[in-house]
Amino acid sequence: MSASTSTRRVFSPSAVIAILCIGSLSGALMQSLVIPIQSELPQLLGTDAGSASWAVTATLLAAAVTMPVSGRLADMYGKKRVLVASAGILAVGSLIAALSSTLAPFLVGRALQGVAMGYIPVAISLVREVAPKEKAAGAVAAVSATLGVGGALGLPLAAWIAQDYSWHGLFWVSTGLALVVLVLTAAVVPTVRDSHPAHIDVVGILGLAVGLSAALIGVSKGSTWGWGSPETVGSILGGVLVLLAWGVYELRHDDPLVDLRTTSRKPVLFTNLAALLIGFGMMAQAIVVPQLLQLPEATGYGLGQSILAAGLWMAPGGFMMLVFAPVSSRLITTVGARITLSIGAVVISAGYVLALGLMDAPWQLMVASIVASAGVGIGYAAMPTLILDNVPAREAGSGVGVNGLMRSVGTTIAGAVMAAILTSRTLELGPGVTVPDESAFQLCFLVGAGAALAGALVALLVPKLRRPDPEAQQPSVDADESGELAPVSV
Repeated sequence: MSASTSTRRVFSPSAVIAILCIGSLSGALMQSLVIPIQSELPQLLGTDAGSASWAVTATLLAAAVTMPVSGRLADMYGKKRVLVASAGILAVGSLIAALSSTLAPFLVGRALQGVAMGYIPVAISLVREVAPKEKAAGAVAAVSATLGVGGALGLPLAAWIAQDYSWHGLFWVSTGLALVVLVLTAAVVPTVRDSHPAHIDVVGILGLAVGLSAALIGVSKGSTWGWGSPETVGSILGGVLVLLAWGVYELRHDDPLVDLRTTSRKPVLFTNLAALLIGFGMMAQAIVVPQLLQLPEATGYGLGQSILAAGLWMAPGGFMMLVFAPVSSRLITTVGARITLSIGAVVISAGYVLALGLMDAPWQLMVASIVASAGVGIGYAAMPTLILDNVPAREAGSGVGVNGLMRSVGTTIAGAVMAAILTSRTLELGPGVTVPDESAFQLCFLVGAGAALAGALVALLVPKLRRPDPEAQQPSVDADESGELAPVSV
């Protein structure tokens, strides 16, 4: 039945895609929301610096674990339900953080904000179903780009609110934004009848959560605990062993959380490996460039910018990710997603190489950041296209979720590696005051360039898509009398 006979209003695909972009951007903003106030959190929450650092770690861990789980639940129960639930969780988490004045409830709120990032892979997998065929690549590119855009734009926005208003204001704003996303998602996003009934793999969810959390905690805290400490080694080794046991269980399970046989196919495997490396490359600039901008000019290479100014210098790079999403769409159409992904990674690498010679002024670093961010915009848009082209439709959400997980693992490893480099080469400014020296920043840029270039090479290993997999194609949709979107019979 045509949309005109529906008893409920069916919004245009453009409106639906816009809401999915807004929702994904809102979730991604949570990554960098507390960075401007991180140094003040111990005093604000009455705790020590080590405990306060969990305000960032809790969000990243929750997001990493949740992405494949949310994708799987979306495949089982329908994508709109998971999108609405994720927006609701974001609102609850933001409200808890806004009302918190001590560490424990604040970390609960931050973890829930990370859980809400499960919105992103589900939105990416849904957009291909609701967008017209000729606009599908561009729509996927736009929603995918929000993952990088949100993290980049969150820094100046959060710095401005925290500086001119109150740190609690950060979370009141995110609460309001989450409620808007919740209402718009519920009202505008169609209910696509694409669910595939299955059983919830509770053991798989717990195994992934425990193994992944332990391993990533060890990696992210290695610089603080010491890389050879029992805590670090035990955490990483224990996490890896749990993940190995989880993998054996998933392979034997009739209805697994993650179908490892699908993820081991060359197109999916190499795309996910490229995602890890490119995620590493993206995060390197997000960590290194703000620090270099904010170092005192007395060092001879620091640029003496405030947190707000540093965020503003980084903001154009965030916008560039969104600007280059249509470029990625055009490239996907003309040369294919695998070549587009490789091109994006090469551009990221070029941005880092450019940064080596442009470290003398804020505008120079901004230019290098813009180049690297353009590569992120191109590459991030191509990854979900490769996944969706090579997994069955019943695993679309899960496949994109695992890809998002691999990007998160890459960013976590990047944080640990960059921290280790920056603390290994230091300059003493005064008694007890040390900062990374110039060679440490240069080495970080080289490592970031190398990781991105490796991602470009891995992307080229993705086999060419010889013919579309009928199972991997998303169904055409139309509105029935209830206003829901259902597959059209062919």
